[in-house]
Amino acid sequence: MAISFPISIQTVKVSGGPKRTVYFPRVINMANHEVERIINHSIVSQAQQLINQQIGNMPSSVEEMLGYYEIKNNQRDVLSLSQLNYTYHYHAAHGMTYIKSLTFDLQSGKVSELKDLFKPGSDYVKRLSDIIGKQIKNRNIQLLGDFKGIRENQDFYIADKSLVVYFQLYEITPYVFGFPMFLISVYELEDIIDEKGLLGKMAGA
Repeated sequence: MAISFPISIQTVKVSGGPKRTVYFPRVINMANHEVERIINHSIVSQAQQLINQQIGNMPSSVEEMLGYYEIKNNQRDVLSLSQLNYTYHYHAAHGMTYIKSLTFDLQSGKVSELKDLFKPGSDYVKRLSDIIGKQIKNRNIQLLGDFKGIRENQDFYIADKSLVVYFQLYEITPYVFGFPMFLISVYELEDIIDEKGLLGKMAGA
């Protein structure tokens, strides 16, 4: 049975002392408790990975940490969200933020990787890289070097009938640019989308 309507989400707050707070989402009241457990475990694991990444990247002490999230899609059996973690280390020139996303099939609780959105054998890396390359040129985005294309497991989230592919700070652009995000309509990818995948669900009528 389809769960076409939005599922319920509550915010969980974890505080590790002054100026150290992480907020993350928790899925609640799902009919399938095992799927609910799987989804929530994935969310907590990712939030912890972001914390570990921030703590492990700098030898100096953490002065401030703020973790928060954004729900990008909650319809058509697809839940897509981003978790962000901003941390400032003692004597650092500026704080550092990382974004990671999770896109779930609400029927199974499975997290979708970028390759799972497309038909097997389709060269989705080249197609997405070409589209993003054109957007970089049209938007006159300043790069740190030549754009060599996306990774097979490039960060992404789904927002309604769009795929949003993004890069971390410093990955392809200077820090001051922020997070380079590239919105791509599902209709621009219609011929390579796996109809049974999560983008296929979003592209349906």
